Amino acid sequence: MADLLNPNEKFDLITRNLQEVLGEEKVKQILQERELKVYWGTATTGKPHVAYFVPMSKIADFLKAGCEVTILFADLHAYLDNMKAPWELLELRVKYYEQVIKAMLESIGVPLDKLKFVKGTDYQLSREYTLDVYRLSSMVTEHDAKKAGAEVVKQVEHPLLSGLLYPGLQALDEEYLKVDAQFGGVDQRKIFTLAEKYLPTLGYGKRAHLMNPMVPGLTGAKMSSSEEESKIDLLDSKENVKKKLKKAFCEPGNIQNNGVLSFVKYVLFPLHGDFCVKKDPKWGGDKVYTDFDEVEKDFAAEVIHPGDLKASVEVALNKLLEPIRKKFEAPELRKLTNSAYPDPSKNKSVGKGAKAGGGGGGGGGGDDDELVPSKLDIRVGKVVSVEKHPDADSLYLEKIDVGEPEPRTVVSGLVAYVAAEDLQDRMVLVLCNLKPQKMRGIESQAMLLCASIEGEPRRVEPLDPPEGSSPGERVFVEGYETSKPDDRLNPKKKVWEKIQVDLKMSDECVAQWKDKLLMTKLGQITCKTLKGGNIS
Repeated sequence: MADLLNPNEKFDLITRNLQEVLGEEKVKQILQERELKVYWGTATTGKPHVAYFVPMSKIADFLKAGCEVTILFADLHAYLDNMKAPWELLELRVKYYEQVIKAMLESIGVPLDKLKFVKGTDYQLSREYTLDVYRLSSMVTEHDAKKAGAEVVKQVEHPLLSGLLYPGLQALDEEYLKVDAQFGGVDQRKIFTLAEKYLPTLGYGKRAHLMNPMVPGLTGAKMSSSEEESKIDLLDSKENVKKKLKKAFCEPGNIQNNGVLSFVKYVLFPLHGDFCVKKDPKWGGDKVYTDFDEVEKDFAAEVIHPGDLKASVEVALNKLLEPIRKKFEAPELRKLTNSAYPDPSKNKSVGKGAKAGGGGGGGGGGDDDELVPSKLDIRVGKVVSVEKHPDADSLYLEKIDVGEPEPRTVVSGLVAYVAAEDLQDRMVLVLCNLKPQKMRGIESQAMLLCASIEGEPRRVEPLDPPEGSSPGERVFVEGYETSKPDDRLNPKKKVWEKIQVDLKMSDECVAQWKDKLLMTKLGQITCKTLKGGNIS
């Protein structure tokens, strides 16, 4: 097809449905001379879901326009992003991503022989790349690095240095993959502008950047691998697809933040060029649309009922998913899936000194390495006193009753967010089994847990236990009620940091670990206003 297109037609195909293009003139100039070289990278973290069909359909456009396309499996980035992918699972996650992404491309008819697949650690650990990372880190300010990753890198109260490296590495990938343009979501815009600013300082060329819009998930917010209800997994059964679409946000006449309608626009129309809305004959029967604007117009006018839209998307989506499901019925791919994404409630690590497959007593402490939320000793606490830290105006010194003979001393950075009088006598949540840490000369014996949202200004709120809670009551994640917490979390294994990555507030301000609720015997843990906030 590319041979039949002139440069302007290629540009239109490359840029259709994109939200923004940085460097349009550069792209047009290259197309006058040769084919465009583009790369799309994906960090190998959570399981890819159906929203990945959005970039896949654009990759199909790139190939139709004659582009040379590279897909980067960014395994090192997955680890740097607050350890979203444990080091020991990186290789398995890459293999899973490669299999599932190829299956997706095959399901939409993209020829794999036109694509180049690259693993990040194949070149990112080289001497030359490593030296460029050091060179770049001597130029990029901490402010610029943090700002660049704000919408992509997991935001936590105490960020790791690795998260600051992430945007710079993504910038360097453009040079080391020898491309003209990078393609990604508009949430990566700040990383793209960092690349445009700093690559020339290393003597490398400035690339163009092609940005997809962020497609709403089934709940109306961004579709996320870590939010079970916001996404449809690529291996979900037909029954699960039906159930999740039935619960999806799709208000009659509302075309804003409508994940079902967005899927039609950004996936089904680019792939097929039309969309069939299936309706009962007594309501006019099926109608085939060849223009998305007409679908949107009819939905806004309530000519298309949400139930009919969902049912029609269900049919089209299952056609895309069926070859992927079939491929992953193979025993070796089932094994790969379970190994790359082990069930934390079932996965038991073999302890040091234990014989794999050996019977008998002991086992060498396999449970010690199991990353499950029941390791955390989170309790309801009552703030019995609060005052400024004697040596730091930005810190509070609190005494919190956690159901022990004496209150625990807690040092927190809440001065800028909560007035002392609002903390006094307040019921809060406290993590009690961290190693005590001195903060400006005073030992903090626990951590007061809060919800937070990064931005200008940053917003922080203490978590609220259910009304009627008492100091010392245990907080647990549903499904882990009977397990006992560790006496003390091992700081060397970063247990808290790894579990904390998946703690967040839902859109209803309810605390969750992954898709499971944080609770006491009286009910759910909540915050007042910080929807979608992180917990730390």
